[in-house]
Amino acid sequence: MEASLSDVGTEVDTKVDTEVDNFAPVTREIEADNLAVRGKLPEGLRGTLYRIGPNPRFPQPEAHWFGGDGMVHAFDLDNGRVSYRNRWVHTPKWRDEDRAGRALFRAFAGKLPDAPDWSGTDSGVANTNIIWHAGALLALEEAHMPTAVTPRTVETLGYMEYGPLKGPFTAHPKTDPQTGELLFFGYNADGKLTPGVQIGAIDAHGRLTHYARFQAPYPSMIHDFMATPRHLLIPVLPLTGSLARVEQGGPGYAWEPGKPAMIGILPRRGGAEDVQWFEGPACYVFHVMNAWEDGDRILADVMVYDEPPLFPHADGSPGNPERQQAYLTRWTFDLSAGTRRFAAERLDDTAGEFPRIDDRLSGVRHRHGWFAASHREYGDGELNGIMHVDMSTGALDAYWLPAGDITSEPVFAPRGSEEGDGWILAVVWRAAAQCSELLVFDARHVAAGPVATVELPQRVPFGFHGNWVAG
Repeated sequence: MEASLSDVGTEVDTKVDTEVDNFAPVTREIEADNLAVRGKLPEGLRGTLYRIGPNPRFPQPEAHWFGGDGMVHAFDLDNGRVSYRNRWVHTPKWRDEDRAGRALFRAFAGKLPDAPDWSGTDSGVANTNIIWHAGALLALEEAHMPTAVTPRTVETLGYMEYGPLKGPFTAHPKTDPQTGELLFFGYNADGKLTPGVQIGAIDAHGRLTHYARFQAPYPSMIHDFMATPRHLLIPVLPLTGSLARVEQGGPGYAWEPGKPAMIGILPRRGGAEDVQWFEGPACYVFHVMNAWEDGDRILADVMVYDEPPLFPHADGSPGNPERQQAYLTRWTFDLSAGTRRFAAERLDDTAGEFPRIDDRLSGVRHRHGWFAASHREYGDGELNGIMHVDMSTGALDAYWLPAGDITSEPVFAPRGSEEGDGWILAVVWRAAAQCSELLVFDARHVAAGPVATVELPQRVPFGFHGNWVAG
């Protein structure tokens, strides 16, 4: 089936013969219908997969992967047909730079010295996650409020307003599947590289219903957190922030393994006086699979690094790549014990990232989980496959891409009411063909391979997160 493509950009970026760096941005915003499909798309799979990631509009001095302008990629699936569109998120930063015709900001470091006087100071990029809540599609990154975009056309509407709420807002809020509440936190709540943390809840109608602040033991990049029916868990880990370090010409965020991991636990409606701090060895977690309660214990399945990638040590020296792989690990917190230490148990020796569950089980004990995995024999540390973990039996079910191919985060789309009954969708980079494809798997039989492969009209650069919105 031949795609019908409407080009709304100017520069061509499609399948080419020369080698492409898939971290590089694409330069076109396009719309394409009736995409070619190998295999057969499942009946009843109707909705939109939204993915988002960094896609710099202009080359950026002192660039960091985390700092690129957000671009949304939308895949509409309906009755065996697939369409695609992509759009930049028009944040204030994007609009100012578009007007200037060049970059005006550095990643993590504010405006460039020669930025024009008329340009603003808002450096938000809305590039990390995209979720549906209270009738709104929200593009997220952790230093600014959510940005609303239109579901069909993916056009930018602007920052959301939740009463008096301002400042940083996590890219990984948690939706309570029972109440529809959106639980959130924000670090750097007292300004850049400060230990202030804000937390709160937004109800199913988009109203702010709880808000509190507390001080972390030290400033930290807190990318994700955990929520159960009664508790919030805020991981303060030694990827530290330091204004003093910046003033001396050092990195704003850096690894300080001399500091312990500190996990703050408090009631969902609690405040600063309710936080209990649990301590463990230095480690880092970008992403959480899930957390749940078991009597007086809280258990959390998370992807743990011995040290984080992409950031230097505090003295500016590079990290150790052999320690910069994440492994699925279970943390256990005993709220009734006299000690304030938590236990850690590695669940599998397959490195990976981007863990997901059937989100209908968010905050309660789950059986099925998925993550993007690294093949041990390839030895390149790339995310080469998709792993399904059955927590009840311990069985592992993996699909491995050819060497050189790389997968994005696996996203679950439900089919029936039973946990794990549904589909896994993942955008993959095909190194040999220099193109991107969308793969659809039976979620509980990943090793059987994709039931359908969608050929995409242009590559999708490596990004961060996505979610399925049923149609």
